Amino acid sequence: MDVFHEEPGIGERIARLRRRRKLTQEGLAERAGLCTDTVRKLEQGVRRTARPATLNALARALDVEPSALVGQPATFEVRSEGDQPSVLALRQAVSPVADLLGDESDPEDPPGIAALRASLRATESIRRDGRMAEIGVLLPQLIQDAKATARTTTGSEAAAAHSVLAEAYQVAATTLTALGKEDAAFTALERSMAAAAKGDDPHLETVGHSSLAWVLTKQGRLADAEHVAMTAAERTEPGFRSPPVELALWGILLLRAATAAVRLERRDTVRELLSMAGAAAARIGTDRLDYATPFGPTNVGVAQVNFQVEMAESAQALRTARSVPELHALPPTWRARFHVDRALALADLNKDDGALQALLTAERAAPEWMRYHSTSRRLVADLRGRERRRTSPLLDLADRLRLDG
Repeated sequence: MDVFHEEPGIGERIARLRRRRKLTQEGLAERAGLCTDTVRKLEQGVRRTARPATLNALARALDVEPSALVGQPATFEVRSEGDQPSVLALRQAVSPVADLLGDESDPEDPPGIAALRASLRATESIRRDGRMAEIGVLLPQLIQDAKATARTTTGSEAAAAHSVLAEAYQVAATTLTALGKEDAAFTALERSMAAAAKGDDPHLETVGHSSLAWVLTKQGRLADAEHVAMTAAERTEPGFRSPPVELALWGILLLRAATAAVRLERRDTVRELLSMAGAAAARIGTDRLDYATPFGPTNVGVAQVNFQVEMAESAQALRTARSVPELHALPPTWRARFHVDRALALADLNKDDGALQALLTAERAAPEWMRYHSTSRRLVADLRGRERRRTSPLLDLADRLRLDG
């Protein structure tokens, strides 16, 4: 008979870390700026989910990254056939020992620029679909190939290879962050910025700052994340005649800053940044996809729903969600996150059946991404704890997300 062991929940993790820090529930609540009842209910399992602002406050008080509380998957799923994805291989590609020893050898015939760009485009497409295991297989080789081409060429070819390398490192950073490896992600971004400085694409530095703000947010370094995003936005603020790509990158930076601000519970700042991003989206007039990140009226609407959910404005979030235009224009992972936000709002209003339907819609958009997404997993665990039926589509969803074992 197979024996399944349920994953420790947020409450168990909080209690274990609190005891390690020699804090009482009252002491942790005071340090986090929360009421003791919130800590008590989380530890007792009465509440199985918490707003990101609450999780960040607890993580700061316990001196850990937020990912230590939410229990996101720490490695790639095992594939049944073909090459296996490996966190270790990705770490080795980002931080090879050979770089320190100076003895790295290059392949006799490194790929040309066209081949590198094609590999990068394929990797970014896979990333937008949320197919994490495939990223884990392809990305280490892409980084190695781009480094080799950059080292063995000169002039415009070397600059183009460095640009590909910079973007590959950024994909590595977001992938490692999704696996709770935020420090390794920071290293990848440092290398991305160094490669971008040698590249031929002037926008890559801005993209790097956007990715850095996101990684810092995931680390719980919210003030740093907001500062990075706002500093980059001020440096790149577009003018009246700026091309759409510059408006889009500026708008993305504003949304990154707003994501940090909402978790710092600075609502007025969030609304101001969202208004500015909305104005940029309106000037563009349509949805764009630059450097694997969407921006336009649809993404601003999706961001607004997300911020309203995080600010516990659930009813308003659902009203906003009904007015988001052209949702089909977004990549699968963005659509899935939108439906997860709808599910969070519905669950907060005790509309569990609606929340389940929203989660199933999200799963249809990006099934593999759902298995790595900590918020989705927490919500499904919470709904499962409230489920009284012995058989339910919710229990089947929990099995597909592999919440046990």
